[in-house]
Amino acid sequence: MKRRYHHHLGGTVLALLLGGGLVAGCSSVPELKPSVQPQKEARYLIGPGDTLNIFVWGNQEVSGAVKVRPDGFITTPLVEDLEASGKTPSQLARDLEQRLARYIKNPVVTVTVADFVGRPTEQIRIVGEAAKPKAIPYREDMTLLDVMISVGGLTEYAAGNSATIVRMVNGKRRQYRVRLDDLIKDGDITANVNMLPGDILIIPESLF
Repeated sequence: MKRRYHHHLGGTVLALLLGGGLVAGCSSVPELKPSVQPQKEARYLIGPGDTLNIFVWGNQEVSGAVKVRPDGFITTPLVEDLEASGKTPSQLARDLEQRLARYIKNPVVTVTVADFVGRPTEQIRIVGEAAKPKAIPYREDMTLLDVMISVGGLTEYAAGNSATIVRMVNGKRRQYRVRLDDLIKDGDITANVNMLPGDILIIPESLF
């Protein structure tokens, strides 16, 4: 079988990570195990590009869908230039209530996210030998299997059991090995681990 020679975004990111010393030999990287403790709550934070449904009880004229601008702000009827990025939907709802209180008596606001993009720092990035390398928004209780489904699995050249996750732990970058071949090809559910916001999944190419 002929080997392929290609250049893509995943390869560029891998080169940067290698240059920064984040990608090490498989034997020196600890394996990430499924969590046996309740996962720390990771609440979704609104980001640029998200579409928000804003409902003001009893006031349909100031309710509706808005898109978060690239600068992270939104504009709604009666409220201009309110920062939304980096807040949870409930936090944004409380801020809207404070601003709307100038015009509406005791406003009650509900904010839901209709189209998820998320802040770049909260997204999960998949680089290397995924069928469709990309960044995806984090969702509650997301697992490694969920991520692989979203990127269409592995390429035929992937070294799945040499894949690693780069994760921020107590302000420091840590690297953990994951077993993608065991999970996807063998159905080994013990290889399915929890993902966290900001994780980077690196899937190297097989050397043989």
